[in-house]
Amino acid sequence: MQSGIYVGISSQIALERRLTTISDNIANMNTVGFRATEVKFDQVLSQTQNENNTKIAFVSQGNDYLSMRNGQLEQTGNTLDFAVKGDAWFQLQTPQGQVLTRDGRFSMGLAGELISTQGYPVLDAGGAPIQLDPRGGSPKVGQDGRIMQGDRMVGQIGVFSADLSKGFYRSDNSGVVPTEAPQPIVDTMGVGVMQGFVEQSNVNAIGEMTQLIQVNRAFESISSLMSTSEDNFSSAMRTLGGSQ
Repeated sequence: MQSGIYVGISSQIALERRLTTISDNIANMNTVGFRATEVKFDQVLSQTQNENNTKIAFVSQGNDYLSMRNGQLEQTGNTLDFAVKGDAWFQLQTPQGQVLTRDGRFSMGLAGELISTQGYPVLDAGGAPIQLDPRGGSPKVGQDGRIMQGDRMVGQIGVFSADLSKGFYRSDNSGVVPTEAPQPIVDTMGVGVMQGFVEQSNVNAIGEMTQLIQVNRAFESISSLMSTSEDNFSSAMRTLGGSQ
């Protein structure tokens, strides 16, 4: 019976973690460029066996990963709004280091620097901040990220790839910081920059709400089973104690 309690606790820990990610996804369902967090849980077998000589299966603590489903594109007409086409990211320079993002709501600083909504410099493929001409007029940006002001090329928005399966953590501006360093994409076949668009969150609100209900019900069900198991165990101990 005690083994059942331990299995139930491992399940509750896993469900609580999933509940945390679902809540975060729902909170960011309207955040531009946000990508939903999913969790993968595995079965873990104990190294010891129970009274029936069978190993006990527990639920792992789970591994986070990002949903790579693209969010809906919204046309804004703003010349400094951008969306990434394909599996790629913009890169920002922040006080905590370089951060990847798909939030392309940029603007021009007083000195012509291209910055994010949080004021972080947008980087080119070489990792350098992009500098525009503040008196050069509205920029035109091609799919390859090249920025033209008039007939002069003034920079190129970098697009980067990253293997997030190796690990990552979140940052602001819908940003993520991968454990493994991202790489600039030179061949832009299949990826690119779209001017005048932004990508909305890829959170499926209905799906997340459905999962929220299911996780809550599962948590309550396991709690009820654990309570029953504990009551049965206590009753058995009382019975055995009274038979002596």
